[in-house]
Amino acid sequence: MADWGPVFVAVVLFVLLSPGLLFQIPGNGRLVEFGSLKTSGLAIFVHSIIFFALAAIFILAIGVHVNTG
Repeated sequence: MADWGPVFVAVVLFVLLSPGLLFQIPGNGRLVEFGSLKTSGLAIFVHSIIFFALAAIFILAIGVHVNTG
């Protein structure tokens, strides 16, 4: 059996936390910008820290599992 939970969590978080797609922390002009489709090195760093923290919480602490087969 294959456990697709970690893959599903990682893909969803990657799409939602892409800097500039939905929001960007820190923004270019403000603290938070929505839908700017622009990014910076600091925003990439902040979003990657948030991504790994949420992925660890969902995969390790909560234990999201999607079994197939």
